[in-house]
Amino acid sequence: MSHRLARVPSHRLAHPFPVAGARDFTTGSRIAQTAKAAVLTALVATFSSGALVDTTTATAQDQATREVVPAGRPAVRPAAVPMPKPAPQDGVVSRLIAKLMPTEHVSGNELSDENSRRALDLYVEAFDPLKLYFLQSDIDQFHRYSTVLDDHVRAGNLDLAYYIFEQFTRRVDQRVETIRQLLAGDFDFTLDEDVIVDRDAAHYAKNSDEARDRWRRQLKLSLLDLKDADDPVVGQEARDQLMRRYDRYASRWKSTSSDDILEMFLTSVTNSYDPHSTYMSPATLEDFAISMSLNLDGIGASLGEKDGVTQVKQIIPGGAADNHGKLKPDDTIVSVGQGDSGEMVDIVEMPLKDVVKLIRGKAGTIVRLGVKPGGSGNLEVLKIVRARVQLEDSAARGKVIEHTLPNGGTMKLGYINLPSFYMDMESARRNEADFRSSTRDVARILEDFKTQNVGGVVLDLSRNGGGSLTEAISLTGLFIDQGPVVQVKDANGSVQKYDDDQLGTVWDGPLVVLTSKLSASASEILAGAIKDYRRGIVVGDPQTHGKGTVQTLMDIGKSLFRFKQANYGALKVTLQQFYLPDGESTQLEGVAADVVLPSLTAKMPVAEGDLKYALEHDRVNPARHNLYRMVPMDLVNNLRVNSSTRIAENDDFRDLMRRIELYVQQKDQATISINEDKFMKRRAELDAQKEDEKEELEQQFANKEIFIDTYYNQEVLNITHQYVDGLRAQNLARAN
Repeated sequence: MSHRLARVPSHRLAHPFPVAGARDFTTGSRIAQTAKAAVLTALVATFSSGALVDTTTATAQDQATREVVPAGRPAVRPAAVPMPKPAPQDGVVSRLIAKLMPTEHVSGNELSDENSRRALDLYVEAFDPLKLYFLQSDIDQFHRYSTVLDDHVRAGNLDLAYYIFEQFTRRVDQRVETIRQLLAGDFDFTLDEDVIVDRDAAHYAKNSDEARDRWRRQLKLSLLDLKDADDPVVGQEARDQLMRRYDRYASRWKSTSSDDILEMFLTSVTNSYDPHSTYMSPATLEDFAISMSLNLDGIGASLGEKDGVTQVKQIIPGGAADNHGKLKPDDTIVSVGQGDSGEMVDIVEMPLKDVVKLIRGKAGTIVRLGVKPGGSGNLEVLKIVRARVQLEDSAARGKVIEHTLPNGGTMKLGYINLPSFYMDMESARRNEADFRSSTRDVARILEDFKTQNVGGVVLDLSRNGGGSLTEAISLTGLFIDQGPVVQVKDANGSVQKYDDDQLGTVWDGPLVVLTSKLSASASEILAGAIKDYRRGIVVGDPQTHGKGTVQTLMDIGKSLFRFKQANYGALKVTLQQFYLPDGESTQLEGVAADVVLPSLTAKMPVAEGDLKYALEHDRVNPARHNLYRMVPMDLVNNLRVNSSTRIAENDDFRDLMRRIELYVQQKDQATISINEDKFMKRRAELDAQKEDEKEELEQQFANKEIFIDTYYNQEVLNITHQYVDGLRAQNLARAN
């Protein structure tokens, strides 16, 4: 509770657990009530995924003994190795985070019991996402403190964080010993039994026997997985590989620093507000600064962690992975190798930040990734040359297409592929007259389209994860004649609108905006504004990504000391939220399509709504703006009916919908059979399915061509063609 400090006995806050070296963190430097963190980065409207949480897991079970917990407080046995202790400033940082989150976060909410419960669950999940290590008795003990964690953070008391960490490391040691015993024995792969792979369906083991059985099943799954690889690993070699994996896993946790624990714990607290608010420890902030100064590059992919494995969240347009063409959202990375022949390092159970260090490196060097398509396909190794995203590689490109409807009728249509909203900031700062930007590039393309007499324009944002908010506003202005494009709400509740203030339009003809579940942030602002103005129609996935928030990075040290610049880490906090001209937020619900097309991306768990504790959708008062007459509902309904009819009669779309159904069934499975015959049969079916999915996604997200002539894109053109014809029939084909 916000004011529980007044009624909680001080000894509970000072020494709630008998941890070696415990001290009273309620004393220390006084923090000024008006302390504000310095902003390190400008507000951006880019798509953000992943959090700086050291979230790892292993796949096994243990021989843990039932723990007898004395009444009143947790029992802590002496640890096998020296445990890290909080640094002197950690309590100060904790108290400052507790002050900053209510004042800086867009919600304006106090740190409360609800945050406390969420933070505890997130912290425990960060250690044990598949519920394989802790016993239920551990969880019951932790939950006794579920409504006082917020008080501990405000008081700068980290004893609970360290108690949970120490208990976890003990459980890891027990589980690894169990793994050693199990791998020395035999496994019966003829038994008809399953293993749980869904955290929500799993439960914590009640005792050591139940834990041991879960680990036995996990090891069988791992052995079958190694046996079915393109380069099979079997027999003693497979057992040795698994043993090395878990020995390394235990060793990593033993090397955990106080910085790591502080980052995990405080990020659990900030994540209880929303998934994009995170705490960056001093070590992580320093590593971030070094990586920037050394100009280290990567593969151009946004990575996250799910149930202990590294998952691809987004492919950055124009990056190395995008140009390579094989790595896709929802793929999992299980190993990383350096150069053409370096050892492939097993990264299963590895902390995400350590995985990133392996993948990152100098531009021009090679990194090899062991990838499972969709998270469950056969392992394949991708060789990617690290590179920095070049402006040219993510720039807008246009093409005029001579399109013919299935029942006749030909029309020129303009197609613009816009992977991001960009601006050459350096040239703009130098006041160069011809600096590069997405608005200027798209304007030039539109002028060319007009000289070629195109009937309508398709603006493809299906791969566009965001970019410059300023560019999103000015580019929207190419299609509307002045007016509000986006509204932004701050933590204090004030709302400011941002207008396109340029007179006139560059293109006033029919406009179709193509979106997908991967269209995020700035893309959603443009698509939503076009829809609110009734300026054009949106076609694609049922809704866009749904990220309608802005984050900024705040230096903790600069907020504490005006002159002494100590490194106390940084807070990335969500401080603003986006709203469309009509007042609806793009948060969570995104922008709905007027005409929906079936696709695999629509079913992928890569949207804002797939993240825990994402901010809710809400609305503010609408802003006054013009309304165009270019979206008559009778025409939109006809477009939907005609498109549905064509899709139902198209063999390629029918096959796509069959594969979508299989994909959903596979994603929804909570268990996997570890009977060898059933496992291999299922894997063969999955491999064939993943090959089809990979081909589909490669066609949808290929970067090398402006327009790929697929059945999906042809249907987009069919809709556009009929939209233009329908507007012309009603004398509405011009916005002005």
